[in-house]
Amino acid sequence: MKPTLVLVGRPNVGKSTLFNRLTRTRDAIVADIPGLTRDRHYGIGRVGGKPYLVMDTGGLEPVVKDGIMHAMAKQTMQAIDEADKVLFIVDGRQGVTAHDRIIAEQLRKTGQKVVLVVNKTEGMATAVVTAEFFELGLGDPCAVSAMHGDNIQELADWVLAEFPDTVEEPPESKHPKIAIVGRPNVGKSTLINTLLGEERVIAFDQPGTTRDSIYIDFSDKGKQYTLIDTAGLRRQGQVHETVEKFSVIKTLQTIEDANVVVLVLDARNEISDQDAHIAGFILETGRALVIAVNKWDGLDDYQRDSIKRELSRKLAFLSFAQLHYISALHGIGMKNLLPSIDQAYAAAMSHLPTPKLTRALIAAVEKHPPPRGGASRPKMRYAHQGGSNPPLIIVHGSMLEHVPDTYRRYLENTFRETFKLIGTPLRVDFKVGHNPYADKKPAPPTEDELRRAHNRRRRNRKKYG
Repeated sequence: MKPTLVLVGRPNVGKSTLFNRLTRTRDAIVADIPGLTRDRHYGIGRVGGKPYLVMDTGGLEPVVKDGIMHAMAKQTMQAIDEADKVLFIVDGRQGVTAHDRIIAEQLRKTGQKVVLVVNKTEGMATAVVTAEFFELGLGDPCAVSAMHGDNIQELADWVLAEFPDTVEEPPESKHPKIAIVGRPNVGKSTLINTLLGEERVIAFDQPGTTRDSIYIDFSDKGKQYTLIDTAGLRRQGQVHETVEKFSVIKTLQTIEDANVVVLVLDARNEISDQDAHIAGFILETGRALVIAVNKWDGLDDYQRDSIKRELSRKLAFLSFAQLHYISALHGIGMKNLLPSIDQAYAAAMSHLPTPKLTRALIAAVEKHPPPRGGASRPKMRYAHQGGSNPPLIIVHGSMLEHVPDTYRRYLENTFRETFKLIGTPLRVDFKVGHNPYADKKPAPPTEDELRRAHNRRRRNRKKYG
């Protein structure tokens, strides 16, 4: 197993910047705003010669007893319990604070191995900037600059020195990455916690609680999954804060990175245009889809019928997706959610044999031929699979540039029904065969051809005057 390094400290000391530096990614959102990170965020370390995991955490506020900061502190303490080593990050430019002393005392009580990291020390004398941090009683401080990369390699080598040089890696397994998306406060984090059976991410009755995309590996009945909690997507006109704009970008990138998307809707609010926009983006990226209508408990028959009518009216273009009415908070209707995800993933990754695709194409054309494009009708000869996630079917023939979008959708629906591809969109592309003589100029006539043509014209003149 890889050793796990957990980054802790008070807000805005540079934990997320150090996380990005150790993982050599930009996975964690970084901005000069305290309390930006809220959930535990895992990454694979890529600095140093040994493999390891890095876990970013929210700012630790041990004196706060309620609200979102208290929930963040609980998440951080859970992360510390999972750590092989704790990297306690402090701010070298602010010096030791009362808050740092409280955190240091809490870390000593956990019994975990702690490394004191003094951040933001660029341009400062190491001996001077670290001197006052000895009073925390956590051993020799290590001065770094996460922003500029100073001493990051030395920090990684020092922290990992006691761990084995080689770690046997398990064989890489391909399993579905499932993004949970939707508007703010529809219950995405609660849904993830219910699937996991633990409070893995902060679920709080406040829109915008989740700000980053959190990847979580878990298994169910021997099957491996990666769940991705995402920030809620508001309408563009309602996104004002810089942090929220970053969160929206991360969510859209997460949708493209996922294999299956679970679109969470709030049954206690009408299906909005924003829900339709999110669904449209999922469809545009070609991701397999499962729809979960949350907060279904407590609604009367009239309200439930009204929501179902709205779904059929506003999201009719998602008819390929399976629909589940659930209560993530109480675990109602959750039993069939993962099987639907499995089915959508299998459909998105399915292999479609060329002979069967061609027979399905011929049957579809016989049942409903494509409309004429000018003087002649498009001819479709055969089809083969060009990709997956989503399945891409390439149809070969002639005059296919004249096939209208309506007929393309007819073929998509036909292929989806023929191969029982439930839960995934499907795309059809047309490829016209190249005419080898199209660019060739005719050869000039020979003397014999010119003479025969002259004789034909002369005979015609004599015959017809």
